[in-house]
Amino acid sequence: MRATTIEYRLRFAIHALIYVLCFWAPWAQRDSLTTKTAWVTLSSLLFEHHWLSFMQATDVLLIVAIFFAATGAWFRLWGSAYVGSDVVASRAMHGQALLADGPYRRTRNPLYLGTLLFTVGISLLMHWTGAAICIALIWIFQFRLALAEEVFLAAKFGAPYVEYKQLVPRFLPAPSPLIPSAGQQPRWLQSLAGEFYFVAVAVLLATVGWSFNATMLVRGLLYSLGAWLIVRAFLPKPKD
Repeated sequence: MRATTIEYRLRFAIHALIYVLCFWAPWAQRDSLTTKTAWVTLSSLLFEHHWLSFMQATDVLLIVAIFFAATGAWFRLWGSAYVGSDVVASRAMHGQALLADGPYRRTRNPLYLGTLLFTVGISLLMHWTGAAICIALIWIFQFRLALAEEVFLAAKFGAPYVEYKQLVPRFLPAPSPLIPSAGQQPRWLQSLAGEFYFVAVAVLLATVGWSFNATMLVRGLLYSLGAWLIVRAFLPKPKD
């Protein structure tokens, strides 16, 4: 059930493949009745059931998307600030010390949680079938990656990690810290550079989203990705 070593090393490429496939949604191209984004499809359903007007529905769904994308970006930014952008970008698992600071006092996997929440937010711009498939595949992959790390960390740290695992939930964050702080200081600037893409997309949805132009927003995702690749070139090299 857990991710293999190869899957872990290629996790960024696998994420990219899932996103590209689900945005493209080639299986829906010939179906004239399903050539709409999840945004339009869900707005139409809310309107047809007389819950909201179509415009109200598009507003509500955009607000929901902004919330998920921004929350996901925050968890990734927060987690990366403590673990380090070089470790986040590494293709190998690391365990020099048992991290017990920042979001790791509330959830064991803030980065994976952030990715999942972020995916829910941007899925609004996908074809509705692509959105459903993307959320499912990303959730399954995050879960399998987390399981792989748990086995690695249990072997690395033994009883202290098992105790940490029993106290702190795997994904759903606790409302307050569950373990004492280890006193580690966050590196916010490095984290912001490393998680630039997620932050940029959340800002994009919150600003350009009100144009209700899905094509423009998808282009914005690509521009944000390009800018992130440039910023990433100046970050510390991953610890492989």
